[in-house]
Amino acid sequence: MTDNGIRRVVTGHSGERSAIAGDHLVEPVVVSALPGYSWHRIWSQDQPPAARDGQEGSLPGDGQAHFPPPGGLRFTIYTVPPQGTGPAAGLAGEAGRELERALPGRSRYMETSQDGMHRTPTLDLICVLSGEIWLELDDGGIHLRQGDCVVQTGTRHAWRNRSATPCSMAVVLIGASQPGPGPNPQPRDEQQ
Repeated sequence: MTDNGIRRVVTGHSGERSAIAGDHLVEPVVVSALPGYSWHRIWSQDQPPAARDGQEGSLPGDGQAHFPPPGGLRFTIYTVPPQGTGPAAGLAGEAGRELERALPGRSRYMETSQDGMHRTPTLDLICVLSGEIWLELDDGGIHLRQGDCVVQTGTRHAWRNRSATPCSMAVVLIGASQPGPGPNPQPRDEQQ
């Protein structure tokens, strides 16, 4: 990972041998309405994944919604700045249009207060790569550090960076049919 981009290597098949199909620097998506935030769109598919024969298909984000449809996926490196650096007050007018152009459909899932609380029809697999962050849920928050992983099952949540440094997370979003309550997160011996 560099300040400007992340290297993405995509492999494919060439006959009976595996070969590197592509090696690209993925530039971040940034918007002035959300200073300090960035999204590196590593890979996107709107249909269930299939093996490819060295063909990359469309580039991540080319006309695709920010959140995937059922069976689709998004692989993103998401960076959240320290609290207090964004978002800008109000996302009306040009700021809202810029956000919609950069991250199509994202606003549809965000609560109107734009404090970051949202619920999406996705199963989210998240690993904290650097820094620390708080996952805010309806019943409180969970402090996460580098190396911690989360399986987010369509619940209402927000990301809060209460530290002094940015936090970067690897995020895989898998499109589901609708947001749902997910499995009971209690350990098996506590379930009734």
